[in-house]
Amino acid sequence: MTQKIHMNVRGKAWAGYLLALAAGQFLLAMMLGEAIAPGYSMHDMAISDLGTIAETKLLFNASLILIGFLNVMAGYALYRDDGNEKVFAVFAIGGLGAIGAGVFPLDSPTGLHGLFALFAFLFMNIEAIVASRNAPRPLAVASALAGLIGFVFVIVMIFIDAGSIDVSGSIGHGGAERLIAYPALLWMVMFGGYLVARGSRP
Repeated sequence: MTQKIHMNVRGKAWAGYLLALAAGQFLLAMMLGEAIAPGYSMHDMAISDLGTIAETKLLFNASLILIGFLNVMAGYALYRDDGNEKVFAVFAIGGLGAIGAGVFPLDSPTGLHGLFALFAFLFMNIEAIVASRNAPRPLAVASALAGLIGFVFVIVMIFIDAGSIDVSGSIGHGGAERLIAYPALLWMVMFGGYLVARGSRP
């Protein structure tokens, strides 16, 4: 019994470390890419454009694949801890979406990038909603809010990319897309820290 509890504790902590690392490295790669890429505009250009520019494509696509892999591993660590298959499925789909978006960049002739990116954007924000149901109330509310903001802007971006209506306003296409990505990334850091603290308790 003591050994099982010890494994559960380590599982939570590992999930937290993996989530924080996943988000941290991707945020850093994005910021570096935006600074390096010649003529890149955060207002007008998509995040995934960084994966098509010669100076940044290796950095960005590798970071995108890494966040997907770490996200899947974090979901598996949580699954090993509580056995919740549905939560693991959400993490796995979100992570595989990010991996696919990195393997097939925006300029890939396969045209698969958009589909993989949609799965990554959608399910990484759903993670924030479903994975924190047992968290303390302040964290649960913040997590749900982060996921909801990202989810709403997924819908906004669908309308923008379809050309039916441009509701991005002064923040532009790039700003609207970042309101999908940033809430999920910030949640991963925040929830990851919570899991590390909780999982490190004796």
